[in-house]
Amino acid sequence: MKKSIIAAASAVIASAAVLADTPKGVAVAEMASLFKDFDKVQAAATMAPDLIQHNQAVPNGAAVLIDLIPTLKESGISATTHRLISEGNMVVAHNEYKNAKVFGGDHLAAFDVFRIEDGKVAEHWDNLTPVTAPNPSGRTQFDGTTVVTDLDKTAENKAVVTSFVYDVLHGKAPDKITDYVSTETYLQHNSGVADGLDGLGEAIKAMADAGLSMTYSDTHMIIAEGNFVFTASEGEFSGDHVAFYDLFRVDGGKIVEHWDVIQTISEKSANDSGKF
Repeated sequence: MKKSIIAAASAVIASAAVLADTPKGVAVAEMASLFKDFDKVQAAATMAPDLIQHNQAVPNGAAVLIDLIPTLKESGISATTHRLISEGNMVVAHNEYKNAKVFGGDHLAAFDVFRIEDGKVAEHWDNLTPVTAPNPSGRTQFDGTTVVTDLDKTAENKAVVTSFVYDVLHGKAPDKITDYVSTETYLQHNSGVADGLDGLGEAIKAMADAGLSMTYSDTHMIIAEGNFVFTASEGEFSGDHVAFYDLFRVDGGKIVEHWDVIQTISEKSANDSGKF
């Protein structure tokens, strides 16, 4: 029994060591330095000094975030990563922030995107929105499948979502929706939409009846790992210029689950990097 425990512990340590040398590991270490350990030295070791920042409230450069650490610690902020995927040097984290008034809200849902270069976070994008009550199907912005599987189908799943985004969300061929979205299982985590294609249709009709519109005009990023595909798009929602961050889970060649964060793009920014 003792040998089994030691072996299991060794395996965990080995896995952590492997992760530490990957883009995912760098992103995890950077987030831990800011929201768990509140460690300036660790933060400096995980971020490029000239970090390019796309959060519109934060200037460029690692020094800004490092100097913010005492404020973060005092605020009592905490971060939970519910999903983590990577493709090449890009990492996407589906995060939950509590006591996050420093970021504009007490309880926030977010997607953080990192570009890793030379073992450090070189660029960061994010979308944040307040956490709401469960949607009409009782789902939250965070629950659902978390495990990355089907690594051998990454390219195939990425192609499915890419076609869905351009054909359906961009409106090139919206009638093809059932080519990409499962008619049997479609689990929805958007706060105002119920499960299934029927739920999506009802939400779209309700928006139209209320005179509201939603348009995807540009998709800037598509990042995939296994059964998960993330997209970052730009468009219009209810008259506002917004960023759409969507995460899709694909199973059997069809989209079966969806999470998203929509955030208004401000006309003013603390940096000159642009939202995307």
